[in-house]
Amino acid sequence: MRRSPRAHGQGHRTAAAFTLLCALTATAQSPALAAPDPVPTTLEGVRAQLDALYHQAEVATGKYDAADEKARAQQKKVDVLNGQVRQAGQRQARLTQLLGAAARAQYRGGGLPAELQFALSSHPEHALDDAALTQQAQQATQQRLTVLESAREELRKRTDEATAELDGLRASRRAMDQHRDTIEKRIDAARALEARLQKKERQRLAALEKQAADKAQAQWVGTGILDRVGTEGSAAGRKAIAYATQQLGKPYVWGAEGPDSFDCSGLTSQAWLHAGVVIPRTSEEQWARLPHVPVDKMRPGDLVIYFSDASHVALYIGSGKIISAPRPGRFVYVSPAGSMQILGVVRPDPDA
Repeated sequence: MRRSPRAHGQGHRTAAAFTLLCALTATAQSPALAAPDPVPTTLEGVRAQLDALYHQAEVATGKYDAADEKARAQQKKVDVLNGQVRQAGQRQARLTQLLGAAARAQYRGGGLPAELQFALSSHPEHALDDAALTQQAQQATQQRLTVLESAREELRKRTDEATAELDGLRASRRAMDQHRDTIEKRIDAARALEARLQKKERQRLAALEKQAADKAQAQWVGTGILDRVGTEGSAAGRKAIAYATQQLGKPYVWGAEGPDSFDCSGLTSQAWLHAGVVIPRTSEEQWARLPHVPVDKMRPGDLVIYFSDASHVALYIGSGKIISAPRPGRFVYVSPAGSMQILGVVRPDPDA
């Protein structure tokens, strides 16, 4: 059967998109991270490949955020150490001044041994007092010398510690730059592929994505879980939701934590920060360090962690819905909580 020119043209455009996808996935990834998947032959396959590209970008974003958080923590440590170094220097300067004053006082007193001062004194009855004072001054001077040397040693130690912390900071920043390159390649590849697809193909891809999300949500709701989850959040949880709601429509930008753009964990960490609770910056650390609660016991304000590698996070707002910064090219929005693979739920304020 012969294909019509129109059908042939559409098939050619789709084939071109598949060819482009092959080239993008081959060139956008480093050898260690190259995807072994074959070139897709359907739009469903393109959608799956796009999802994989964006997931890889999100994983790399998480690594970038973790490196950035580590660098910030190290910078704070370096700042503290530098402050301690300055304090040690100030102590050294004060001790130097005291040592100089003591030396000048001894010089004015002649610095003679006590027995000579007694023999030569015009007031022998006060010579012993003077001798005792001289001995005390000498002892005090020696104590100051000892303290001064300790201060100098402390200064050297603090300087060494600060230098070591700075080296660690530089290493973290180098790792961060490498992850930055990985992220940009992932995002550029996905965006280039989407840009080359025809309008109808993009519309169909969006429809396929929505169908997959709706199906996953329906299966999740079908378990009856919404009959068991909490419907009332804590006061802090409500504040976190209010903050996240104010960010609706703002773009996703990797590594961003507001106020004009966010990545997924940037949004959740800032939402809870504005609720008065400090939580880890990345989704992986939020999953690792925050208290876990059963999914069927979650309440509005809790964080839903997605995928086996905890690479995505969203804020549960109730009624089976979440607010999240989904991925590059998208905006902060409300979506079904069960539309992605749920790893678990964490609660930033378990005692509320």
